[in-house]
Amino acid sequence: MLHVTKSFLPDLKEYVSYLERIWESNHLTNDGPLLRELEQKLRDYLQVEHVIFVTNGTIALQLALKALQVKGEVITTPFSYCATSNSILWEGSTPIFADIDANSLTVESAQIKSKITSNTQAILTTHVYGNAGDLEAQEEIAAAYDIPLIYDGAHAFGVNYKGKSIFNYGTVSTCSFHATKVFHSVEGGAVVTNDSKLAAKIIELRSFGHKNDDYFSAGINGKNSEFHAAMGLVNLGHFEQIRNYRKWACELYDSLLQVPGDAIQFNPVMERNYSYYPVMFPTEGSLLKAVSKLNAVQINPRRYFYPSLNTLSFVDKQSCPVSEDIALRVLCLPLSAEIKEDEIRLISDLVNQSFN
Repeated sequence: MLHVTKSFLPDLKEYVSYLERIWESNHLTNDGPLLRELEQKLRDYLQVEHVIFVTNGTIALQLALKALQVKGEVITTPFSYCATSNSILWEGSTPIFADIDANSLTVESAQIKSKITSNTQAILTTHVYGNAGDLEAQEEIAAAYDIPLIYDGAHAFGVNYKGKSIFNYGTVSTCSFHATKVFHSVEGGAVVTNDSKLAAKIIELRSFGHKNDDYFSAGINGKNSEFHAAMGLVNLGHFEQIRNYRKWACELYDSLLQVPGDAIQFNPVMERNYSYYPVMFPTEGSLLKAVSKLNAVQINPRRYFYPSLNTLSFVDKQSCPVSEDIALRVLCLPLSAEIKEDEIRLISDLVNQSFN
């Protein structure tokens, strides 16, 4: 059976070498030495000031919103995983959905600006599939209205924009290190910022809002363990190899697929991480036909991202016709650091048949 992705696992001996260090230190969690080492190596790799390793990518979003004291309306994207809008709702704020661009599938500056009101407290948009929108223009809007700009970079680890990490943009960025991601620590995530005061606040909130017997605020348990940090440390050393393999796989898909209509346009000034292989079908019917053909031979693609978040039953209904249409027609094909050439050829052949 072939799924939309397969988690990368390193040689067991590499991981065990870090487990031995945990046994030696007997420090299992609570800001341990491996966690601190991972944070430093991530700072060095990404060339950013602060990386705060947390439980998962959703907690990362919630910590960012909480640290920025966001209460009220948050302009966000309807085309993302539900964690993006759920984190806004969980923090007692209201998602205001700005429709996406039909080519990049990201929310661009014009859509953001059209939704700003006196009640707007923040902007929270997603680097969908690791794609970058018009980041400088978005930063200018945030600065002009004096509101924080939060980027959900769950899909964007390793993406460079104009020669530097995409996490250098915005007030704060978050990332997921879930096992399905291109870089993972089994479970995990991070908050990334170049603002030292904000970083200190997030670190405080991550550990219940207190340090020893000194209590500062109503925090949460957003900590992660030494075991997860160990997997992150091992996998970071393999990241370039993983990205290069996935790049090869994506380029093979590109050469084989014959999808009619428009393709997703990735920003030409960025270096991709090849986190997903999304295909935009001409109709939902052709997508469902492809899914049926693939499922028949035990291949399981995934409808990332479906449905459009503005249509969920527990949010206020808002019209986003582009996102609603695209969500019906996008399918992510299997992609991993182990997918084989014959598998890509079979998948491509079956997808191409769905257009006949």
